[in-house]
Amino acid sequence: MHIVLHQPEIPANTGNIGRTCVATGTALHLIEPLGFRLDEKSIRRAGMDYWERLNVTRYINYAEFCGKHPDAKIWYATTKARRVYTDVSFGPDDYLMFGKESGGIPEEILVDHEESCIRIPMMDQIRSLNLSNAVSIVLYEALRQNHFAGMQTEGELHRLHWRA
Repeated sequence: MHIVLHQPEIPANTGNIGRTCVATGTALHLIEPLGFRLDEKSIRRAGMDYWERLNVTRYINYAEFCGKHPDAKIWYATTKARRVYTDVSFGPDDYLMFGKESGGIPEEILVDHEESCIRIPMMDQIRSLNLSNAVSIVLYEALRQNHFAGMQTEGELHRLHWRA
C-alpha cells in the first residue's frame, strides 16, 4: 500500500501518518510544497522514534509524482466524491491520495479521476475529518480487504494467559 499526501500543511498530521505507515508497512509519498520542514521537531515528535524506519519519498509536484508512477492505481480521497471508500476494491499496491488540510486535493486533479474518487461518510455540518484520522480510516479498510497481508493479527497477554 501507498499513502500520498498532496501538499500537507500540518507537521503533526504528517508525523502521525508516518507512524501509521511504519506500523502497517505502507510507503509514504509527499508532494510539495510542504507546509513545514521534515526536520521540524513537531513532525519527529508525532512520528516518535519510528520516523527513521519510514519509507518516504518526496516529489516537487503532482506531475513528477505521476511521471514516476505512470501505472499506479490511485484512489483520491475527497469530500466531493460520489463513491464511499467501502464500496471500492483496493489492491495491495494501490495508492491512497489525500489533500492538504485547508483545501483537499485540487479540483483540477479530481476532475480527471471521477471514478477513482472516494469519500468517507460524515454529517453535512462538518467540512472534513482530521487528515491523519481520514488516512487511518481508508488505509485500514484497504488493508482489511487485503487480509492484513504481512501484518500481525493476533497478540498475547503480557502477564496472564487467555482463558480457554
